[in-house]
Amino acid sequence: MDTEINVEGCACGGSMTETNRVRWVYASKDNAELAARYDEWAEDYDTDLDRDFAWSGHVLAAEVLMKYTDPDVSIIDVGCGTGLCGGELQRWGYTRIDGFDLSEGMLALASKLGVYAQLKQAVLGEPLEYDTDAYGAAIATGVFTVGHAPASGWDEVVRIIRPGGYFVLTIRPDIFESNGYLQKEQDLVNSGQCELVEASDEIKMLPKGEPEAYHQIRVYRVLK
Repeated sequence: MDTEINVEGCACGGSMTETNRVRWVYASKDNAELAARYDEWAEDYDTDLDRDFAWSGHVLAAEVLMKYTDPDVSIIDVGCGTGLCGGELQRWGYTRIDGFDLSEGMLALASKLGVYAQLKQAVLGEPLEYDTDAYGAAIATGVFTVGHAPASGWDEVVRIIRPGGYFVLTIRPDIFESNGYLQKEQDLVNSGQCELVEASDEIKMLPKGEPEAYHQIRVYRVLK
């Protein structure tokens, strides 16, 4: 999607369309602006994603995670947003779920779901305030995309997953190499920290709002 649009300084309400909201978020210049824009969008986020984009990433990624884990595994929901993925996991019997996100507005909504034992504000690409080997699995949906979390964020996520645990994420193939994710994957594999155990076919996870965009689900097993 072209992110060069003239929405600078606009509020999310009024005449801005839902498609422009996504472009407006994609075009954030830094983490502070990204957080502020998600704060502003938070109340309408779930409705917009479902009605105008038919977003399915949280459902598909949760189904993949279920292939590799049991419901009693401890999970960190990376960039949990309003809790869409956490809610999906809870629906399938997962009960030990924590989450973190950049946006306080998103976290406020996630906290109302009764899904998460603990929620924190945190920034991918910076140190995470979690113990090493704290979780049996991590899941990240819609997080590693245009104008969002950097590939460097994978290092800390891998650190907090214990050996033998899994990291499931959605990624846009069109930015996988150009935005450094392929190199980060190679670094983690070559250093013996992870192995790639599954890479899905390309999927249209936003078939209504962004029918030209594809995503992929990639699964890593943490080795050390």
